[in-house]
Amino acid sequence: MNGRPRRPDTPTRLTVGAFVAGAVTLIAAVIIAVLTGPVRLPAGQVVTWLATFGASGDLTARQTDILAVVRLPRVALGAIVGATLATAGAAYQGVFRNPLADPYLLGVAAGGGLGATVAIVAGVGGALVPLGAFLGAVIGVLATYSLGRTVGGRTDTSLILAGVAVASFLTAFQTYVQQRHADTLREVYAWILGRLSTTGWHEVLLVLPYAAVGIFVVLLHRRMLDVLAVGDEEATTLGVPVQRVRLLVVGAATLATAAAVAVSGLIGFVGIIVPHAIRLVTGASYRVILPLSALFGAAFLVLADVAARSLASPAELPIGVVTAFLGAPFFLVVLRTSRGVR
Repeated sequence: MNGRPRRPDTPTRLTVGAFVAGAVTLIAAVIIAVLTGPVRLPAGQVVTWLATFGASGDLTARQTDILAVVRLPRVALGAIVGATLATAGAAYQGVFRNPLADPYLLGVAAGGGLGATVAIVAGVGGALVPLGAFLGAVIGVLATYSLGRTVGGRTDTSLILAGVAVASFLTAFQTYVQQRHADTLREVYAWILGRLSTTGWHEVLLVLPYAAVGIFVVLLHRRMLDVLAVGDEEATTLGVPVQRVRLLVVGAATLATAAAVAVSGLIGFVGIIVPHAIRLVTGASYRVILPLSALFGAAFLVLADVAARSLASPAELPIGVVTAFLGAPFFLVVLRTSRGVR
């Protein structure tokens, strides 16, 4: 013992180990995912190809096309969507001080579902379905925020209640549209249950800017979320602009989530499972939870997609079914734990 106190922001061995574990898990998930498929690829040559960014590796032209055009875009999309949903979930839980908050809280899912349904029913083509979902998600959030501002009381409570009301209305309207156009039910439900189908790198490039900006803004405010945990009044006395921080974090997380919904459909529970599992291991500091949520969220959804492609092969399960199968029991555990703590 040298008697020198450790600075509060000095990384502990647990934190460093968690980051290393997150990076290793993500790398392993990517390798497993690109090796999984109906066409078998040589593992050693694939790892060499990935490690050298395609500069070396004795893959045939056909194998290279399968890897670079089919599998890698899907893996990249899964990693981006998983990182986005997990980071947004952690951000929502920090802003609202509620471990059960998730990225779909403010009407993103309901708005995105309605937008995609309208686009499918209108027959505008698959390329415009993501645009319809994105616009619907943004409209849902704007409606929630506008309604929440007209309601008295605390901002977080009024926003949550407004989100429930808006989501209920949009879901009811979506159901009405579906029933009026029953011939599109199969396509609508295929989108709602979530999927990571790609046509090359188009979907990745579509969602990447929104996800990158959203995650970056959230990570910039990770220390502020730790201060918000003590309460709005205490945070204000410490000089934290509570309302501005809450608006920026919620806005960034919601915009990134809307983009993720637009390209992947509705994939639930990622924003609850990953941040809460990290919180149980590393503690309650969002300086650690947020970046680890991005790493483990990306790995989690990539592996969930592997399960979706493998469990019913040669058919493919909707990835939302896989995450729900894992997330529903976990949600009950979190709920039981939260009630026990209170």
